[in-house]
Amino acid sequence: MEIISQTNRTMLFEEINPEKMDLITLVGDVKGIDSLSDEKIKEINQYLLVKSFDEFLDKFSPTVYSFYNAANQKVMYTLKKPEGIQEDCISEIAIDQNNDFLKMLFTLIDTKRSQGIANVDFKFENLLDMISPKKVMDDIRQVRKEIHYLYGEYDKLDDGDPKKLDTGDKLNLMFEVASKNYNNVMAMLPLAIEDIKTRLLLGANQDEDESEKLQIGTLSIGDNGELKIIEAPQNNSSELMVIEENSNYGLSTVFEEDYEEITESPSSYVKDLVVRTFSPLPAVKAEFDVETEVQNYNTYLEFYKDAKDEFVKTVKPLVEKLLGVKMYFDQYATKNKGMQPSLLVTNTKLDMLVKSNNLPRLRTYLNTVNSKNDFTDTVWYGIVPALELEASGKMKVSRSRFKGNDKVAKQEGNTMESLTTLLDTVKDYKVQVFFNFMAEEETTFSGIATAGIDRLIDKCSVLVRKEYSEFAIPCLPNFTIIPKDKSGVIIDTRMQTTENGARLSKEKEDILKLWIEGVYVGASYVAAGIVSAYQCPEYLKDSFKKVQRNYPGVRFDIEAGDNSLRAVTTMAKEISGFTNNIKDAINSRSFGFVFSSENAQLQDKDIKRITVYKARSLAMEEDGFDSVYKTQVSTYIERILRFQSGDFKHENIVRFFSNNPSSQKSKWLNDKGFVNSIIHDGDDIGYIIDEKTSTCQIDLVFNGNVKNLEVMITKASSAVKA
Repeated sequence: MEIISQTNRTMLFEEINPEKMDLITLVGDVKGIDSLSDEKIKEINQYLLVKSFDEFLDKFSPTVYSFYNAANQKVMYTLKKPEGIQEDCISEIAIDQNNDFLKMLFTLIDTKRSQGIANVDFKFENLLDMISPKKVMDDIRQVRKEIHYLYGEYDKLDDGDPKKLDTGDKLNLMFEVASKNYNNVMAMLPLAIEDIKTRLLLGANQDEDESEKLQIGTLSIGDNGELKIIEAPQNNSSELMVIEENSNYGLSTVFEEDYEEITESPSSYVKDLVVRTFSPLPAVKAEFDVETEVQNYNTYLEFYKDAKDEFVKTVKPLVEKLLGVKMYFDQYATKNKGMQPSLLVTNTKLDMLVKSNNLPRLRTYLNTVNSKNDFTDTVWYGIVPALELEASGKMKVSRSRFKGNDKVAKQEGNTMESLTTLLDTVKDYKVQVFFNFMAEEETTFSGIATAGIDRLIDKCSVLVRKEYSEFAIPCLPNFTIIPKDKSGVIIDTRMQTTENGARLSKEKEDILKLWIEGVYVGASYVAAGIVSAYQCPEYLKDSFKKVQRNYPGVRFDIEAGDNSLRAVTTMAKEISGFTNNIKDAINSRSFGFVFSSENAQLQDKDIKRITVYKARSLAMEEDGFDSVYKTQVSTYIERILRFQSGDFKHENIVRFFSNNPSSQKSKWLNDKGFVNSIIHDGDDIGYIIDEKTSTCQIDLVFNGNVKNLEVMITKASSAVKA
């Protein structure tokens, strides 16, 4: 660990925010250059390297852009900043921890993880309504509660009191969050919807959802002892002013002034809405036009539903990338941080990166970080999500008798041609690439449990028996966050006017619902995440007794013994398991980095998380595909040997493999018995030097299977005999 301090830096070949810096731009022109300067690597890290999900959101600021189309009265969303539209007509929506859609997905993942329930039994609908106006309003009420509490504390303290100033800072931050929505009509719509609903249905019967004329009164006993409710006297504005100092009135004035100060084109309706939302006064507006309010409510509701529908369709591909990055970092679930996984995001599309004019830039970058004896910035893994998988041939329908799926353009993915070009490049720098096919229903646990994996094996056949095969790791199945058939979100119900007021419609067609069409995460994020996590000795220490703190987890074989039941993913189980036929198909070829959703126990405890079933690359062996760890051990030993032998000097290679107790080989042999030992029982390491060709062949033996590694010797003035 003193020589190589990290063996888990991962490169994500994906575009997150086209407005931010990317690897191609930062590397720049490399004609006549073999290596980038230290300053350039530092700059690349500054823009593209992240060590946590929060840092990732901070550096890449994932954003959706919206603008309004007056021609069709619709709101439009796009992931790329629209060109040719004036700046003040474009709204930027940050997709961060505060976004209601992302917040809902995080809550769903955490709840599913804690319950450990399969998809078929999980109540998705209980969490999906988090993006409805009602739930958005619940969040605002919580913010309102905190603002009122802080304002009360602020008001009680003396001017100049340090505590008052600290409270003022907190209030400023909360007002900043609230005020961001003043100019955003879309953000105000849920407030307007709930506001109208509250006012119109204030006197509604709970069962009927129907209101009657409302007149606030007080209960009294008449002169003859009769019980009656009489109309309460109304407070006027001057009386309101003398309510005690810490009342809502002071705060409502602050919100009113704040709105008028910040808003570019103030609206009295929105101003009243802001005040009513964040600081409701103890007075009921006496009269309003019920018919107009109902019409406004229905218009707002339909516009909100249509806009949310468009928003979800636009943002879903981006959100699935963000969830993937979160799942990558989530796999490192240990309190004692050691070798923390890090992600270098190229922030450019793969097909752009592997173009003939850009590929030299990638090569020069990898040559700089992977071909030196400084391993601080060495890239060990790559992630390529969303590989295109051709749709299976379906019979064409000449006439639609029933409503079927709308023909929508399929989401663009990465092509097999781009992946092969990438693999052919990164093999020279020993980068192991985890990839997955497009995350959709047919590539999930449920889809593979039904249709099997033959189709995916066939699709990967072009990557087999190539020089780069050992660096290609197909990952499956993909993970389901929300299944397609359980992704309906009820926004709300239309309202109708009645003789006495208004009521929510009981008609089925008046229930406004949108379909998210399923949310999925690519398996390559989780696979790279779990492998990156178990490189850290501190992570392994949480689950294993015998861990050598001086070694990374390069030789850790997750398929051996009960390792997979100890080093589990953070993903909740999805199905009851694969059939024996599908498991036999996986085992007969030992294909891919395969996750399992099986029932399992460890020391009488149920395993309720998804585990790793196979961890194989596309390198062929006699009995199937080869283990992922073998390639990494080979790379690790080669890099240690290069460092300790001074770039493969003859006499130093001999010393490295000698039986001297201080040689590196002797140290590794003496440290057998740990879960992360470099040489395990049944392993061996040997070498043969060919003087004529100046090559050294290293034989790595893993449980009787030999893996060869060849290095070119740097000849010294006097060779030492082996």
